[in-house]
Amino acid sequence: MRVRLPWLDRSGRFSTLKAVTLALLALPGLVAAIRYGTGHLGARPLNEAILVTGLWAVRLLLLSLFVTPARQILRLPRLVIVRRMIGVAAFAYAACHLTLYAADQAFDLAKVGSEIVLRLYLTIGFSAFLLLAALAITSTDGMIRRLGAKRWQALHRAVYAAALLGIIHYLMQSKLAIAEAMMVAGFGWWQVSYRLVAWSAGTRVAATPVTVALLGIAAAALTALGEAAYFHHLTGAALSRVLRADLSLATGWRPGQLVMLAGAAILAAAMARRYRAPQLVRLSGS
Repeated sequence: MRVRLPWLDRSGRFSTLKAVTLALLALPGLVAAIRYGTGHLGARPLNEAILVTGLWAVRLLLLSLFVTPARQILRLPRLVIVRRMIGVAAFAYAACHLTLYAADQAFDLAKVGSEIVLRLYLTIGFSAFLLLAALAITSTDGMIRRLGAKRWQALHRAVYAAALLGIIHYLMQSKLAIAEAMMVAGFGWWQVSYRLVAWSAGTRVAATPVTVALLGIAAAALTALGEAAYFHHLTGAALSRVLRADLSLATGWRPGQLVMLAGAAILAAAMARRYRAPQLVRLSGS
C-alpha cells in the first residue's frame, strides 16, 4: 500500500499549505513536551499536560469544522486539503489526553475503566474519543472507497456529536473556571448556526457578510446567556448580574465578548476578500 506523505498534495507535489499546517498542528504538543521536560509545566506537570492535550483536541476539532465555512466565506476552496489533517490531529491530541490520564492513574486500566463508567464527565469525554477514533480510522481514501461515499458521509456526520460531547466534557471538568470552555462553546454554536443557514437557505446566503454579521451577534448573545445560566445553576448567581459583567471589561474579557470579536474578525476577512477579488480579476484581465 502506497503511503502519501502528509505534506504532499494528491498529485504527489509538495504543498506549502499542508506543510505549514502540519508544523502548526505539531507545535502545541512540542511546546508542551519541552516545557514538561524542562520542568516548566507547573507544580503538577502531568495534570497540566492532560489539560493542554484535551484543550487542543477540542480546539482542533472545532477548527476542522471551521474549514468548510472558512473556504465558503473567504472563497478559498483550497483550504479543504487540510481539513482531514486537522481532524486527525484532533484525534491524536485526544489520544494523548487519554494516555496521559491513564499515566496519571499509574496505568491501572481497571481503575481508569471504573472512573470512566462512574464519572459522567469522563463517560462523555470517552464517548467523544471513541467517535473521533472511528472518524480517524475511516478518514483515508481507501476507507472512502470501501464504505462508499454515502455511507462514509453519513458516518462522518458523527463529528458534530463528537464536538458536542467534547464541549460538554470540557465545561463539566472546568467547574467554575469556564471562561475558555464557554468561549469554545460559543464558536461551536456559531458553526452549527452557519450550517443550519447553509442547509436551509443555501451556501450563497450563509456566506454573505450580512449573515456572517448576524451569526456573530447571535453566537455572542448565546455565549453570554449560556455563561449566565451556567453560573446561575452552580452558584445561584442572578442572571442579570452575570450579563452585566458581559457588558463591561471591569472583570476582563468575557466569553461573549471574545466570540463577538471572533465574529467581527471573520466578517472583516470576508469583506476584505470580497473587495480584493474584483481587483484581482481586473488585474488578471489587463
